[in-house]
Amino acid sequence: MKNSEIRALSLEELQQKLVGEKEAYQKLTFAHAISPVENPMKIKETRKLIARLQTEIKAKELAN
Repeated sequence: MKNSEIRALSLEELQQKLVGEKEAYQKLTFAHAISPVENPMKIKETRKLIARLQTEIKAKELAN
């Protein structure tokens, strides 16, 4: 997901997306602990997406 797409979302949509991504991250890390994931870079990408979502949520909260 690109930064421009993230900025276009509303605060509620960002929070819902954040919850979904956190769940996906937990599943990925758990699956990776049991047996190696096919694409371990997906874990890194998910973690960075979570950080971008959190940053945009904080920016929107401060703007209001």
